[in-house]
Amino acid sequence: MDVLTGLGLSGAAGLNAWLPAFAGALLTRLGVVDLGAPFDELSETPALIVLGVLTTADFVGDKIPALDHVLHSVGTVIAPLSGTVLFTGETDASVIVSLLAGGTTAGAVHAVRSVVRPVSTVTTAGVGNPVLSLLEDIGSAVLTLFAFVVPVLAVLAVVGVLVLGLVLWLRRRRRASAASA
Repeated sequence: MDVLTGLGLSGAAGLNAWLPAFAGALLTRLGVVDLGAPFDELSETPALIVLGVLTTADFVGDKIPALDHVLHSVGTVIAPLSGTVLFTGETDASVIVSLLAGGTTAGAVHAVRSVVRPVSTVTTAGVGNPVLSLLEDIGSAVLTLFAFVVPVLAVLAVVGVLVLGLVLWLRRRRRASAASA
């Protein structure tokens, strides 16, 4: 079950890199879950404050045009790192295994965002991006909750997001090929 929880949290990190880390640290602080050492130190007051500020800044910043694109670029690095840390903290797996499982899962989910966001920008002139961002935040929160409560459901949801992303990417490639032909 720890592996499923780790994968669910990693998927959530792909949607919002800071939210599942903050939630995991807060739940550890409250004694609800147990992150493995040294990641349990994230539940200390200074780390909780930093994670809370980063979560809030990302939540607000991702709703602001242009800044949202900068945050997504940074997220290309941060999301896989967050997924790796969350997977390691939940499973006590080696860093290599955590990078392959957690980092790759978070990176793949973040890549889905990278496919969907430009479509939203083009089709809505950017007006839909804050709504999409809010949906991503809600998705991350729900995945985080599922990861701790019903890990199997979290993993199934992550698989669903990845399949949806693959379908959208294939459609986009097909349209691009048809337009250039």
